[in-house]
Amino acid sequence: MNQLSLTKKTFLLLPLAICATQLFAQTTVPKPAPMAPEMTEFWEPEVPVVTPGKATPNALVTAPSDAIVLFNGKDLSQWVGKGGGPANWDVKNGTFIVKKGTGDIQTKQVFNDFQLHIEWMVPQNITGKSQARGNSGIFLQGIYELQLLDNYNNRTYANGQAGSIYKQTPPLKNVMQAPGGWNVYDIIYTAPRFKEDSSLFSPAYITVMHNGVVIQNHTQIRGTTPYIGLPKYTPHGKGPISLQDHGDPSEPLSFRNVWIREL
Repeated sequence: MNQLSLTKKTFLLLPLAICATQLFAQTTVPKPAPMAPEMTEFWEPEVPVVTPGKATPNALVTAPSDAIVLFNGKDLSQWVGKGGGPANWDVKNGTFIVKKGTGDIQTKQVFNDFQLHIEWMVPQNITGKSQARGNSGIFLQGIYELQLLDNYNNRTYANGQAGSIYKQTPPLKNVMQAPGGWNVYDIIYTAPRFKEDSSLFSPAYITVMHNGVVIQNHTQIRGTTPYIGLPKYTPHGKGPISLQDHGDPSEPLSFRNVWIREL
């Protein structure tokens, strides 16, 4: 190839090289600005303020300012009998007490996800053993039972003792106060969800602290909690908090300082 032909080819290719250089320069991604603390901060929406409860002689911790108080220490106006009639349990000295033979009671309001605080006491003169010793239960959405029982020096089947998801999951620890002392449950509950075809989309979950100790840690509830039979899910919406009149022949349980926060 002679010098003239080479010069002509170079002259023809030069514009293409210049264009390619300009195109590369245009498509080069600029370097991001250095990270600064405020780049990972957000100020809105502002976190709502809630005034916390406090310890009193009659409560481990009173209701925070955004809670629904389910027992005011005076009456059962927030409760009804399971059939819709009045809640006939006894109220005295800032507590309410299971009244044998009157049936379960439940809240007038219904709930999905919530935080529930409830304080309960086994009487000092309790008698009986195993399941016949201060037996009651908290039914979440009126369906799923968290067991109440005196298990201070009283052994029973593990998935039926205090703090168990009844007939499903035992508590991680036995944290019972001796009879005559107040027990405290703090419960975080996530309701189950169902698909349009009535099949289960996501199960219920529960976390429970008993006297400040975690005894259920985001435990999956596998369905209903029957005395006989296996758990199952049936579609439902919001439901009440129910407390059980088990018909226990021993002295009945007392309750105080019951409040709930919807989540």
